[in-house]
Amino acid sequence: MTTAARRKSTSIREEIAAFKRQRILEVASELFARHGYESTTLDEVAARIEVTKPFIYSYYRNKGELLREICERGIRKSTEALDEVMARPASPTDQLHRIVRSVGRIIVENRDYIAVYQAEEKNLLPEDAKHIREMRHEFDLKLTGLLERGQEAGEFEIQHAQRSALWIGGLLTWIANWYHEGGKWSADEIIEDAVYTIDKIVMPLGESPRKVNR
Repeated sequence: MTTAARRKSTSIREEIAAFKRQRILEVASELFARHGYESTTLDEVAARIEVTKPFIYSYYRNKGELLREICERGIRKSTEALDEVMARPASPTDQLHRIVRSVGRIIVENRDYIAVYQAEEKNLLPEDAKHIREMRHEFDLKLTGLLERGQEAGEFEIQHAQRSALWIGGLLTWIANWYHEGGKWSADEIIEDAVYTIDKIVMPLGESPRKVNR
């Protein structure tokens, strides 16, 4: 087998492994969200996927490791989205709009993962909980920096950048608690409402909400 063929074979195996891990995560997050972490067994996860429990153990050492990966998914993807937006030159206002849209979409599309973290943080190992809190703190610091730049540019009027970042993060995270696919409001409506509401939080008093750039 040539070097190129070996690399292709390795790539295919990695893609298959990633797909299997993702399928396990999807089913486990759904079951944890519906029935609770403590009430859900790996046997039930395996049965839903139609595999054996040893199959799951070949990707996750235990249920706690599975919970950790579910709980860190939302904040990891949100931070990646924030970094991607911040890497592109734009005004603080435009960057904030894009971050809210991107993170809002992540929360809508990963609703079960977020809900599991909110409900099951208490079941994480202490070191895992600490790691995820550090990830959330990193996101908050980066958002705080953006708000400070907007304040210096005269685009935002806020009393305390760090507290405002926490308010914004909390508003976005709460979407996972009340958004339901097929519900009264579409994901797009909710995300645009979030952009509008957060704009009202940071804009100078007396100004109307700015035109939102997509």
